[in-house]
Amino acid sequence: MKKVITLLVLVFAFALSTQGQKKKAQRASKLTIEQQTTLAVKKMTLALDLSEKQQNEIKPILMAKMTEHKMAVERRKADKEPKKRPSTDEIYAMKSKQLDGMILMKNKMKNILDKKQYEQFEKMQKRRMKMGMKKKKGHQKKKMMKKQKEIRENK
Repeated sequence: MKKVITLLVLVFAFALSTQGQKKKAQRASKLTIEQQTTLAVKKMTLALDLSEKQQNEIKPILMAKMTEHKMAVERRKADKEPKKRPSTDEIYAMKSKQLDGMILMKNKMKNILDKKQYEQFEKMQKRRMKMGMKKKKGHQKKKMMKKQKEIRENK
Protein backbone atom coordinates (compact mmCIF):
# COMPACT_ATOMS: atom_id res chain seq x y z
CA MET A 1 0.00 0.00 0.00
CA LYS A 2 2.84 2.37 0.90
CA LYS A 3 4.51 1.67 -2.42
CA VAL A 4 1.33 2.46 -4.34
CA ILE A 5 0.85 5.75 -2.50
CA THR A 6 4.50 6.70 -2.99
CA LEU A 7 4.24 5.88 -6.68
CA LEU A 8 1.07 7.98 -7.04
CA VAL A 9 2.69 10.94 -5.28
CA LEU A 10 5.72 10.74 -7.58
CA VAL A 11 3.58 10.53 -10.72
CA PHE A 12 1.44 13.45 -9.55
CA ALA A 13 4.52 15.59 -8.73
CA PHE A 14 6.07 14.81 -12.11
CA ALA A 15 2.85 15.72 -13.94
CA LEU A 16 2.60 19.04 -12.12
CA SER A 17 6.22 19.97 -12.82
CA THR A 18 5.90 19.29 -16.56
CA GLN A 19 2.67 21.31 -16.74
CA GLY A 20 4.40 24.22 -14.99
CA GLN A 21 7.25 24.15 -17.50
CA LYS A 22 4.83 24.20 -20.44
CA LYS A 23 2.94 27.17 -19.02
CA LYS A 24 6.16 29.08 -18.43
CA ALA A 25 7.20 28.58 -22.05
CA GLN A 26 3.80 29.72 -23.30
CA ARG A 27 3.87 32.87 -21.15
CA ALA A 28 7.32 33.87 -22.33
CA SER A 29 6.44 33.52 -26.00
CA LYS A 30 3.39 35.79 -25.74
CA LEU A 31 5.40 38.88 -24.80
CA THR A 32 6.16 41.33 -27.59
CA ILE A 33 9.73 42.32 -28.37
CA GLU A 34 9.06 45.75 -26.87
CA GLN A 35 7.84 44.16 -23.62
CA GLN A 36 10.79 41.77 -23.50
CA THR A 37 13.19 44.67 -24.06
CA THR A 38 11.61 46.77 -21.32
CA LEU A 39 11.83 43.87 -18.87
CA ALA A 40 15.45 43.18 -19.80
CA VAL A 41 16.40 46.86 -19.31
CA LYS A 42 14.67 46.90 -15.93
CA LYS A 43 16.51 43.74 -14.85
CA MET A 44 19.81 45.27 -15.97
CA THR A 45 18.94 48.49 -14.12
CA LEU A 46 18.44 46.54 -10.92
CA ALA A 47 21.58 44.46 -11.38
CA LEU A 48 23.90 47.24 -12.61
CA ASP A 49 22.28 50.35 -11.07
CA LEU A 50 21.90 52.05 -14.47
CA SER A 51 21.16 55.74 -14.82
CA GLU A 52 18.25 57.01 -16.93
CA LYS A 53 20.66 57.97 -19.73
CA GLN A 54 22.25 54.53 -19.73
CA GLN A 55 18.81 52.87 -19.86
CA ASN A 56 17.86 54.97 -22.87
CA GLU A 57 21.11 54.04 -24.65
CA ILE A 58 20.81 50.32 -23.90
CA LYS A 59 17.14 49.89 -24.84
CA PRO A 60 17.55 50.24 -28.65
CA ILE A 61 20.58 47.93 -28.58
CA LEU A 62 18.63 45.23 -26.77
CA MET A 63 15.59 45.72 -29.00
CA ALA A 64 17.69 45.21 -32.13
CA LYS A 65 19.33 42.14 -30.59
CA MET A 66 15.98 40.60 -29.61
CA THR A 67 14.45 41.32 -33.02
CA GLU A 68 17.39 39.66 -34.73
CA HIS A 69 17.16 36.70 -32.35
CA LYS A 70 13.44 36.25 -33.02
CA MET A 71 14.02 36.31 -36.78
CA ALA A 72 16.80 33.72 -36.46
CA VAL A 73 14.55 31.43 -34.41
CA GLU A 74 11.80 31.69 -37.01
CA ARG A 75 14.29 30.93 -39.81
CA ARG A 76 15.47 27.83 -37.92
CA LYS A 77 11.86 26.71 -37.43
CA ALA A 78 11.16 27.18 -41.14
CA ASP A 79 14.26 25.16 -42.06
CA LYS A 80 13.40 22.50 -39.51
CA GLU A 81 10.00 21.70 -41.01
CA PRO A 82 11.34 20.18 -44.25
CA LYS A 83 14.21 18.73 -42.16
CA LYS A 84 16.72 20.79 -44.07
CA ARG A 85 20.15 20.74 -42.43
CA PRO A 86 22.46 23.73 -42.92
CA SER A 87 25.68 23.08 -44.79
CA THR A 88 29.05 23.55 -43.09
CA ASP A 89 29.48 26.91 -44.86
CA GLU A 90 26.08 28.05 -43.61
CA ILE A 91 26.91 26.93 -40.07
CA TYR A 92 30.21 28.79 -40.25
CA ALA A 93 28.47 31.94 -41.52
CA MET A 94 25.83 31.76 -38.75
CA LYS A 95 28.40 31.25 -36.01
CA SER A 96 30.62 33.99 -37.40
CA LYS A 97 27.68 36.40 -37.53
CA GLN A 98 26.73 35.45 -33.97
CA LEU A 99 30.26 36.06 -32.68
CA ASP A 100 30.47 39.38 -34.54
CA GLY A 101 27.21 40.41 -32.87
CA MET A 102 28.57 39.44 -29.45
CA ILE A 103 31.73 41.48 -30.02
CA LEU A 104 29.70 44.47 -31.18
CA MET A 105 27.39 44.20 -28.15
CA LYS A 106 30.37 43.97 -25.82
CA ASN A 107 31.99 47.08 -27.32
CA LYS A 108 28.74 49.07 -27.16
CA MET A 109 28.18 48.08 -23.54
CA LYS A 110 31.78 49.00 -22.72
CA ASN A 111 31.12 52.51 -24.05
CA ILE A 112 27.83 52.93 -22.16
CA LEU A 113 28.70 51.43 -18.77
CA ASP A 114 31.31 52.61 -16.30
CA LYS A 115 34.12 50.29 -15.23
CA LYS A 116 32.36 48.79 -12.20
CA GLN A 117 29.11 48.25 -14.08
CA TYR A 118 30.95 46.69 -17.02
CA GLU A 119 32.72 44.19 -14.75
CA GLN A 120 29.35 43.19 -13.27
CA PHE A 121 27.89 42.92 -16.79
CA GLU A 122 30.73 40.58 -17.80
CA LYS A 123 30.03 38.37 -14.77
CA MET A 124 26.35 38.24 -15.72
CA GLN A 125 27.22 37.28 -19.30
CA LYS A 126 29.56 34.50 -18.16
CA ARG A 127 26.83 33.08 -15.90
CA ARG A 128 24.35 33.16 -18.77
CA MET A 129 26.83 31.37 -21.04
CA LYS A 130 27.42 28.67 -18.42
CA MET A 131 23.69 28.16 -17.99
CA GLY A 132 23.28 27.93 -21.75
CA MET A 133 26.00 25.31 -21.97
CA LYS A 134 24.36 23.23 -19.22
CA LYS A 135 21.04 23.46 -21.03
CA LYS A 136 22.70 22.50 -24.31
CA LYS A 137 24.42 19.49 -22.71
CA GLY A 138 21.10 18.30 -21.31
CA HIS A 139 19.48 18.66 -24.72
CA GLN A 140 22.31 16.77 -26.41
CA LYS A 141 22.07 14.02 -23.81
CA LYS A 142 18.33 13.65 -24.46
CA LYS A 143 18.98 13.51 -28.19
CA MET A 144 21.61 10.80 -27.73
CA MET A 145 19.29 8.76 -25.50
CA LYS A 146 16.52 9.03 -28.10
CA LYS A 147 18.85 7.80 -30.87
CA GLN A 148 20.01 4.89 -28.70
CA LYS A 149 16.39 3.95 -28.02
CA GLU A 150 15.60 4.01 -31.75
CA ILE A 151 18.61 1.80 -32.46
CA ARG A 152 17.48 -0.72 -29.82
CA GLU A 153 13.95 -0.76 -31.24
CA ASN A 154 15.25 -1.39 -34.79
CA LYS A 155 17.20 -4.47 -33.70
